[in-house]
Parts: sequence; C-alpha cells; structure tokens
Amino acid sequence: MATLELINLTKRFGKNVVAVKDLSLNVQDGEYLVLLGPSGCGKTTTMRMVAGLEEATEGTILLDGVDITDLPPRKRNISMVFQNYAVWPHMTVYQNISYALKLKKMSKDEIDKIVQEVAGMTGIDGLLERYPSQLSGGQQQRVAVARAIAVRPKLFLMDEPLSNLDAKLRVATRTELKAIHNKTEATTVFVTHDQSEAMSIADRVAIMKDGEIVQLGTPEEVYDKSSSIFVADFIGTPPTNFMNVELIVENGDCRLANTHIDLKLDAPNAALLKDYGKPSLVLGVRPENIVLVGREDAVLSAQCLVSEPQGSHQIVAVELGNKLIKIVAPARPKVRSEQAVHLAFKQEAMSFFDKETGQRI
Repeated sequence: MATLELINLTKRFGKNVVAVKDLSLNVQDGEYLVLLGPSGCGKTTTMRMVAGLEEATEGTILLDGVDITDLPPRKRNISMVFQNYAVWPHMTVYQNISYALKLKKMSKDEIDKIVQEVAGMTGIDGLLERYPSQLSGGQQQRVAVARAIAVRPKLFLMDEPLSNLDAKLRVATRTELKAIHNKTEATTVFVTHDQSEAMSIADRVAIMKDGEIVQLGTPEEVYDKSSSIFVADFIGTPPTNFMNVELIVENGDCRLANTHIDLKLDAPNAALLKDYGKPSLVLGVRPENIVLVGREDAVLSAQCLVSEPQGSHQIVAVELGNKLIKIVAPARPKVRSEQAVHLAFKQEAMSFFDKETGQRI
C-alpha cells in the first residue's frame, strides 16, 4: 500500500479559529492508525485535508514520498468511507461497487472479477443484486467499504463509519472492518470519538486535543502509560480515578496522603517520586486496579454509594468528599448500597501526574 506523512499541517478558519495546529504524523505502510479525540479536536479536519476536501493553510502532505498537498481529490489515489455510507440509492450493490471501475475503462471481465473478490472479502457476495433500500445499515456500510477497496487506492480514510449503527451492530462491524484490514493489509486512517472503538481496532492511536496530537502509541501504551490527565481520563470506561495527594518523604520512605488515604509506596514508585521536589501531585488509579480487600489490608474504607451489575463484573461507586471513585469488582459477592467496603490499590498500575501541567511524572 503506502506511507502517509503529515508535516507541520495547520488549518485555520478565518483569523481566530485554528482547527489543526502544526501537526506532524507518520503512518506506516499497512498500518491501521486511529485519530481519536472529543468533538472539535481537529481529527475530521485533519482527515479532510488528507483527502483534499479541505485546503491546508500550512504544511505538507506526502503519500509514498510524493507531495499531494495541492492535488485535487480525484488525483490523490485515496478512498474515503463516510459516516453516512454515501452509497447510490438508484444502483444495485454490484453497480455501486463497479461504477468507479467503469470510469477507469476496465474490461467487463476484469470488473466482474474485482467486484466478486471484494464482495466476498466484505461478506456481501449474496447481496449484489439488491438496492441499498433493501439493506441494513451494517450491510450498506460494507458496500461502501467494498467500493473503496475495489479501486485499490494507496490509502483508506474512514470518517466515523460506524456512528450511525446501533450499539450491537457497531461492535460486530468494527470486528469485520479489522478482519477486512487484515486481509487487504491496506494503510488506513480511521477517525472516531469512541475510545473503545479505537482501542479494539488500532495498531496505533493518535489522541488529539485542541488541534494537536497529545499522545501517539499502541492501545496498550496510551492506556497503561497515559501521558497526561487528559489522556488517562479520556481513555477507559469507567475513566481513571484521580486523587490530589501530598507527597511525604521521610526516613527513606515515600508516602501519599490526603484526608482519606495514607499509602506507603513500594520501592519502584518510591524511587520514581523521591526526587520529585514538589509537595503534592495527582494520583491516578484505573477502576480495575482498585480491589476489594479485608479491613486489615485496606488503603481506604468507605460506604458503597451504588453498585452497577454488568453481568461479568460489577461497578462499585463510593464517595470520598465531593469526589466519586469507581471500582471494577468481580460480579460475586454482590456489593449492596450503603455497605462498607475496604479498598486497596495495585501499586504496579498506579500513575502520577503533575498538578500544574497535568503531565505524567
């Protein structure tokens, strides 16, 4: 397929709105890269500049080392799959897939071979004579994907392609998209605001905020080693629990303390923080890294505010002052509202952040 390189890419709307700011990114050959972030962070604008649907204010876009920044969309050899499917309602599935191939003046036999191949790859080979109105949303999206694959572009762009599907179908279709990618080994850039979607399909995730990439890494890296409070809060459901704590260093020991906890740090964490030099910081602990224990082993004890059964597990919420702390606990035994719970932290999975900058320590 191809490599994609964005160099100092900027997009301004008017004088005061900077949608994308000095963004640089390398997408490797055959990689499935996801641009992830909240609404308004610049991820779709970035994709539209790559596609040629938005003009870059500054910067360069290279596809396989060739500058395509100023090329019209039709000359970029890029296929884009949109949120609203964009299949032609007056054409059958076969005609939708074959239309762009006919424009290339390909022979009828060659067109038929490609249509049958991509239809089989996307699981719609039994639907070729149907019209879009006779298809489900998931089937229409697979038609759009098949049509994109058929023209054999250098790069695939997918702009929130699953957002119009219901929750169950979204999960099934994202699995199918990943399987299709594994078959085609196509270089793909996928835009979404859904972090569980990003984590499940990406080779690497680029997390965006205010027009900039704030962390780039594998799903495991951005989850386990979040670079900032923003990333740790945005990635994960339920999100990371944060606590303001005082750092106490005395007699060679390090402790984290506040109104609710007094935690002696293990050797690796103590070594990390003993020379930090500031009196306080933010402790981050993901819900699955807080465990229910007996009173004698507890870092803190509290009263259960509410328990949310999830089948395979339960989410237990406790209130510490004005802050809600959530714990992912085994489904049994069930924790009841107002029941006293005793909690400990998995120290190897704790994260520490600077209070002023929000960056990981």
